[in-house]
Parts: sequence; C-alpha cells; structure tokens
Amino acid sequence: MHYSRVKSAVLSGLKVLKIDVEADINAKSILQEWEIVGLGDTAVKESRKRVMSAIKNSGFDLPRGKITVNLAPSDVRKEGTLLDLPIAVAILMASGRIHQSEKWMLIGELGLDGTLRKINGALPIMLEKQKNMSSIVPSGNATELSLVSIPKVYAVDTLTNVVRLMEGDSNFSEIRYFPAESEAEYELDFSEVRGQEYAKRALEIAAAGFHNVIMKGPPGAGKTMLARRFPTIMPPMTESEIIESTKIYSAAGLLDGTPITVRPFRSPHHSASTASIVGGGNRAKPGEVTLAHNGVLFMDELPEFRRDVLEALRQPLEDGVITVSRIRETHTYPARFLLIGAQNPCPCGWFGSNDGVHHCTCSMAEIVRYNKRISGPIADRMDLFVDVAKVDYDRYTSMKPSESSQEVRNRVMKATEIQMKRAKKLNGKLTAKEVRQFCMLEEREEDFFKNASKKLGLSGRTMEKTLKVSRTIADLAGEKRITLSHIAEALQYRKKEEIFI
Repeated sequence: MHYSRVKSAVLSGLKVLKIDVEADINAKSILQEWEIVGLGDTAVKESRKRVMSAIKNSGFDLPRGKITVNLAPSDVRKEGTLLDLPIAVAILMASGRIHQSEKWMLIGELGLDGTLRKINGALPIMLEKQKNMSSIVPSGNATELSLVSIPKVYAVDTLTNVVRLMEGDSNFSEIRYFPAESEAEYELDFSEVRGQEYAKRALEIAAAGFHNVIMKGPPGAGKTMLARRFPTIMPPMTESEIIESTKIYSAAGLLDGTPITVRPFRSPHHSASTASIVGGGNRAKPGEVTLAHNGVLFMDELPEFRRDVLEALRQPLEDGVITVSRIRETHTYPARFLLIGAQNPCPCGWFGSNDGVHHCTCSMAEIVRYNKRISGPIADRMDLFVDVAKVDYDRYTSMKPSESSQEVRNRVMKATEIQMKRAKKLNGKLTAKEVRQFCMLEEREEDFFKNASKKLGLSGRTMEKTLKVSRTIADLAGEKRITLSHIAEALQYRKKEEIFI
C-alpha cells in the first residue's frame, strides 16, 4: 500500500474544520523527499522534521522514496501543530506499518522522541467528531475531555502506543466521564469589605440579574476591592457554562489542564488594544470579551481606555457575541459577560471630596471632558450606576463585619432560580418582547414609572433596563409583582446627571 488517508481537524477561531490527511509514497524515487501541501502555516510545514524524528526515534523505519502529504480541503488555511500525529500515522499506514480497518480521528503534536504533547482546542474538536468514529488525543488533554461524555476517545502518550492501539491492543481504555464540580472555594470574600453597603446592595442586584455596573468614586474607596470579590456572590456555573468556557480557554491555549469551574474574571489594563479586547490579530484569537464569557469583564479606570476600545463593546453588550472580520476570514465568538466599570469622578480623583484633606485640582472643562469619554451609547447599555464614597477612620473602625459572600450568594441563587423558572434566562438577558411579558406593571406603578421616565428623559433602552433591574429587586425580595419601592430603588441606580435634570 502506498496511499493512505486519516481523519483530523483544526480550529479556525472557535469553528472546527474537518481535515483529511492524505499520504502518498513513491518508492521508485531515488531521492528521499518530503512535501506537505494544502495551505499549511509555518508550524504545519515544520511538522516534517518533527514527524521524521518521531518516527525514527519510536523504532519505525522511515519509508524510502518521495513522500507527499496533502491536507484537504486545500483551499482552507491550517494552523498549529495538532496535525503532527495524523501526518505520522498516515505515512506509517502508507508504508504498510499500520494495518487497521476502523475509522480513526487523530490530533496531537509530536516531540522528537515520539511523545505526544498537549494541544490547544482538543475539547471543541472532540465535541464535533462523529460518534461512531474512534479518536486519539494526547494524554495531556484527558482532563478537559473528561468533562463531557464522548464515546471512543483515547488519551495516549507516545506514537508507539498509538500504533499499538490502532492495531488492536486491548490494554487502552476510553477517557472516563467525570462531570466537573461547579462549587468552588474563593480566597476573597465580601465580608472583608468594611462599609459600602450601598455599593454591595447594587452588586448583589447585578449578580442576581446579570446587570452591567459602573462604580464611580475617589481613589482608595474600594471600587477594585468590591469588583474582585464580585464573582464570589455570583451563582455557580452550570454544566453547560463550564463546557462553554472550557472550550474557549482550550482554543485560546489558556487551559492549565483543568476545566473552568469558577466564573471567569478578566481585568485588562486600560492601555489594551482593540484587538486584545474584542479579539483578532493575525490568527484572530478570542479577546478579553470572549474570555470573560459567562463571567465578569472588569475595566478599571474606564475613561482611560481608548475610545475605539469602548465603542467596540457595543455589539457584545447588546448581542452577547462579537464578530471579528479579517481579510481571509470572519469569526463570531460568544461574549455574554457582565461588565463592571470603575472610574474616578475626575482626572485627579477628588472632585466632590469633603474630607478636608484632598481637594480637586481639575477645571470644570476637564471634569466634563473626562466623564464624556464614556459615550452616551455605552452609558445607555449600563444598568446600574453606583457612587462609592470614601470610608473615614471612625466609620471604618466602628463597622461590624458584613455578610459573607456565601450569605449574599444564597439570596442571589434564590433570585436566579425564580428567573430561570419564569423566563429560562436571567433578567439582564431579557429581550424587549420578554420585558413586556415579564416586567408588567399595575396601574399605579405604571403611572409612577411613566412620570419618572418623562421627568428624567429616559431613552427606550434605559426604560427597559430600569424595568429589568426593578424585576430583579422584586425577585430578591421574593415578590411576584413589581411595586413602587422596587421601581424607586431601580431609579436610584441611574446616572446622577439623569436624576438631577
């Protein structure tokens, strides 16, 4: 036999592309030649040297003659090192070293000694494989693949063992299914935050309904401290969310071998580029908004981010996805995250301070210009605006320890259960049609909200968000209908510029 074909796959963004790896050996050729065709990148072309050494150092004879490897379809660009194993197996099959009749799907990077090294994207690829097809992956990817029940997937450590398995050795067993535990222990806790009851209440509402938040306050008031403890009060991840997030981190090469069971918390620096936030680059990798999917994107010093970066958040905040277009390809990534922004009231940070020590040195024009860096369309997509005041010494030392994250999370979980039973989704994710269905007001509440909306000049999107927050406040209170107090509290979390028109 001088021709063979094996199945494999590569990732293009988060999309799985099925690949046929074909090998042809022309034994009549005098010269020992290798050629890999099929639009592979540099890593694919370099696989020739890795595969040659791996075959030789695994104790197999290198076939003589001209070897041609084709990666079909040939008009699709292939990237990465996960085609090493299928190329090596295709060559061994074409040379007659491997005899097998069963269909196999193979992915894996080879070391020069024939060992299989962990690859990126094993989980999303295996989820797309045919159920009746056996598959081989590097042993380093076994933990992430145990998250889901995928039949006929084997984790192997060397090329030699791959050959043994394919030739019928029964000493290898399939990867066992171990569903991940969603309960996680956190090093941080809400009880460590002294005071700030108003801000904590707002964050509890945000966690219960998946609402976006902007916190404004002077330096040292506790904005970052609150934000970093926010994931500890969010409901545990569901099994489908764990699989979704683990797929993303696997494809991005950020998985340490264990599944993502704690809600992601991403905190990019304000100097980050648009490509790093929304995704892109030469290989169109997922950006911070995608890595924060099912979790939190914390943007500290929000007005300091570049204008184009902030404006790029519009699509994911509205649709829960981000589309990245490049010359050769377009990728759509999931990006359903909860945004927490933090900012000072002015460039120096002390506008409005009344502690008698710090005084604002900014002109009114600088203050207005600083706050206008967050455009109207972005502010319109935020649900809660929270003022975080500085805690003085007397209040700080007299404060009793506040509730723990577990106590707050228990209330949040009860509220989310109510929402999931009612609408199959959290309030922050409701569509306009669902808002009209699930956030209905009775006559007295309707009149109050209508008058408040007119007086405050709320936009249609802002009115919807206020109703969503009101619905979440009612759910936290265990109330079936939205009352005046729920609407009044929700209006407190609008921008203060809106309140004091």
